Amino acid sequence: METVLYALDGCPYCEAVHDALQTADIDYETNWVEPLHSDRDEVKRVSGQRAVPVLVDEERGVTMAESENILQYIDQTLAQ
Repeated sequence: METVLYALDGCPYCEAVHDALQTADIDYETNWVEPLHSDRDEVKRVSGQRAVPVLVDEERGVTMAESENILQYIDQTLAQ
């Protein structure tokens, strides 16, 4: 999968990113993370931090956090 979203179930910021990806009809995979920050080693490995959401666009070599940044990236890059 070229686009991966790291998300936490019930996180409103993660849900906003999910909605944007689905609305833009972007094929992506979701990696659900653990509720405890200390258990989010995979997120830390790919993004350097443990907060979610994190979007990884392997095709373009982009990894980003912060839902507002991700939403803008989806709109300006992935949805084109």
